[in-house]
Parts: sequence; structure tokens; C-alpha cells
Amino acid sequence: MEKIKVIFMGTPEFSVPILEGLIREYNVVGVVTQPDKEVGRHKEIVFSPIKKIAIENNIRIIQPAKIKSEYSEILNLNPDIIITCAYGQIIPKQILDFPKYGCINVHASLLPRLRGGAPIQRAIINGDEKTGITIMYMNESMDSGDILSQQEINIPFEMNYGELHDKLSCLGSSLLLETLPKIIDGSITPIKQDEELVTFGRIIKREDEFLDFDTTTISIYNKIRGLSPNPGAYSILEGKIVKIYKSRIGKNLSKALSGTIVNIYKDGIGVKTRDGEIIIEELKLEGKKKINASEYLNGVNKDKLLGKRFMKE
Repeated sequence: MEKIKVIFMGTPEFSVPILEGLIREYNVVGVVTQPDKEVGRHKEIVFSPIKKIAIENNIRIIQPAKIKSEYSEILNLNPDIIITCAYGQIIPKQILDFPKYGCINVHASLLPRLRGGAPIQRAIINGDEKTGITIMYMNESMDSGDILSQQEINIPFEMNYGELHDKLSCLGSSLLLETLPKIIDGSITPIKQDEELVTFGRIIKREDEFLDFDTTTISIYNKIRGLSPNPGAYSILEGKIVKIYKSRIGKNLSKALSGTIVNIYKDGIGVKTRDGEIIIEELKLEGKKKINASEYLNGVNKDKLLGKRFMKE
């Protein structure tokens, strides 16, 4: 196989299997990733997961603060193809038009559904039964380029964001490696996206993480798993933030106000929803570590817990 020159652009953990697959099969001449971050009180410098892989493989690293105006170093590497996956900045036309085989993106949804930065979380929160990976040409608009290949997978009812993230990450790597030879030899026919079918998987904001128990049980269940293990859905109990990571759907049809703790189980806390009950199985109290509900219940007065209510901020 022709060892074409590849530049890879990505930042988070999701991108790691994609880069590792490219390193095995192609000549990766450069990696473009977001600038290093300062974390914590001591402002410790933290590298992106992609930068760590590049260092381990002695690949040149480029970290422009604003790629829109800082791209000459990328073009000087004269790549035959540029591949992006969750990079985090808009790629300018000067880069898009440069490589012989174009700029390719690996996106974690079945485009044109769920364009945007949080397609995995949104698929689960929406209650979708399937999702997948799309390999597409990039253009100047967000996730709107012509489709080169897709692969669909089911989303099991109990699967959370972390589990789906890892599954799609590996799928993205295998589908990309399967698709690239067809791009290079010209045997693939790009397909335009149907704009009438477009939906968006917008970035999760702090307000999206709040868990309102005055909604349907299924929507609460989907939000909890769609935000687990990070950032975690949260609510307020006795003035303190409680993060909730795992739940199941209960059967209690109490007439209590939504958000009220209506039942204590051996392994869970039953909370009234608009149309039923959600049972919290894993949680994290403000300032504490994540624990199973059974562990939490061992340290509290269960009778006093009944009747307490999760509130809005």
C-alpha cells in the first residue's frame, strides 16, 4: 500500500484509536492538537491524549492557538491527506483545499443526523436506538461535507455514554482504515447529505446537565446514562449538588410531588417523576466520591430520607 503522507488533527481520548490505526498503516508526518491546558490550583500543564500518542511515536506536533491564521507549519509538511477527528477548531479553507486527497473527518453519528460536538451524548439523551460512524469530506460548514462511508450500530437500552464512546471510537478507526484505500484509488463515490434530514448534537452545557424530575421517567433515565460517566447529570438535595450516574426505571405510582424520594430499596433510591419513578443506583454527593446507592444508604437514616425532595437550583 502506498505510504501517503498523513497529517492527523484531533484532541480527546475518542481520537486515540483513530490515530493509532493510522500510525500502523500510513506515514503520519504530523499531529495537530489543541494547546496544552493548565489544570488545578498549581496550574499543572496537561497534554491532550493525542499529543501523548504523538510523543510516544516521535511524530511532529503542531498546536496552533488559532488555526485559522496559524497554518503555514501544517502546509509546509506537504500532506497528501489530512484526517480530523474531534479536533476542536474550525479548519480554514487554505487547509481544506491543500491536500491531494482532501481533508477527511471521522464523525460519531449517522450524518446528516447529529451534526456538532456532542453526537454521542445527544444520541443517548434523545433515546435513539441506533447511531454509527460517518467518514466524510470536510468543507467550511460544520459536518456538512459529502459522505464517503458509514457504519451503523445499535444502542442497547442500558448502554451509557462512556460505553458507547469507546465502541464508536474503535469503530471509527476500523471504518477509516477500510475507507482510505478507496479514497486514494478513486473507487468511492461521495454522497451529498440530505439537508432536510439534518439534526444537531450540540455541545453539552452546564444547564443541560441539570436533572429535572418533573419530566418523564424515560427522559430522566436517558439523560442519566447519556451523561455518565462524565460530566454526570445532577440535581439538588438539601441545598447540595448530587450527581447521578446510574438508574433504572421503577414502578411506584405515588402521587407525591416530582423529585420526592418515595421509596428506599436495598440497592437504590426511588424518586417520583412526572409519570412514575426513577431509581437511583449510583451517585456522588458534593465533595464526596462516587458510590453505589447501597453504600450511601448504609450511612443514612432511611426513614428521614423518605419524603425529602430534589429541587431546582
